[in-house]
Amino acid sequence: MTTLLDRPIAPAEPEAAQPYRRRERTIRVLAYAAMVVALLVVALPLYWIVVTSFKQRPDIYTLPVTWWPGVFHPQNYTEAVTSVPFGTFLRNSLIITTVLSSVKFVLGILSAYGLVFLRFPGKNLVFLGIVAALMVPNQITVISNYALVAEWGWRNTFQGIIVPLAGVAFGTFLLRNHFLSIPAEIIEAARMDGAGHVRLLWRVVLPVSGPTLVAFALITVVNEWNEYLWPFLMADDASVAPLPIGLTQLQNNDGVTNWGPVMAGTVLAMLPILVIFLALQRHMIKGLTSGAVKG
Repeated sequence: MTTLLDRPIAPAEPEAAQPYRRRERTIRVLAYAAMVVALLVVALPLYWIVVTSFKQRPDIYTLPVTWWPGVFHPQNYTEAVTSVPFGTFLRNSLIITTVLSSVKFVLGILSAYGLVFLRFPGKNLVFLGIVAALMVPNQITVISNYALVAEWGWRNTFQGIIVPLAGVAFGTFLLRNHFLSIPAEIIEAARMDGAGHVRLLWRVVLPVSGPTLVAFALITVVNEWNEYLWPFLMADDASVAPLPIGLTQLQNNDGVTNWGPVMAGTVLAMLPILVIFLALQRHMIKGLTSGAVKG
């Protein structure tokens, strides 16, 4: 029978490895702490919006701040929907987001494909121009775009809101980097089989780019759904104004704002995008990192 004295004793950990182990544990603790802080920064505002949307007006302005409604007041949602043409704003947001996202999606794919798989003079200069466009804030071009759209008579129209926002610098940059990471053997095999550009794009490039396409589509949809400045300048009434513009009409101008209906409208506005984001977040993360390493 084997006794404890007969069992082999595991060698002691070298003293040189102990500082490394402690440093590794410290880095892990700091990493988890940073994750918790980031989660709180993101989650606390969302929690506050949802809780406030169920509060009565006096509860919102009480001090100290209450983190849970004393009495649930779901009538805020009814007021948010009925006090403004919420359905019209929702319809306009759906139209603008759907059209803009579709146009950007198609243009981003075609422009990225051209920069990677087509040969033409000045291709690198075109890409540098796209990168430069990413560094220019949209607010800088507001005045020139406004003057041009007003001259065309497109104010208070869907095309006046959509056309100036149809640039795809980010999508082109993202998809180009991913297309460059596709193994050259796959592309050469398709060309040896006689695949032209349309077949190469449709049968080879797009099927292996699913996560990146999902990431591009999701980012585009979120950005267009939340677009505020340009639609605010273009829309004169509720006929073409999207939800972000409609939410501002929930604020009272005759005194203290009743933030309950405002927060309720905000929850209703962000709920569709939040559901889509939670459903596709894995694909988004994978798509954003797929072009980072070639191999």
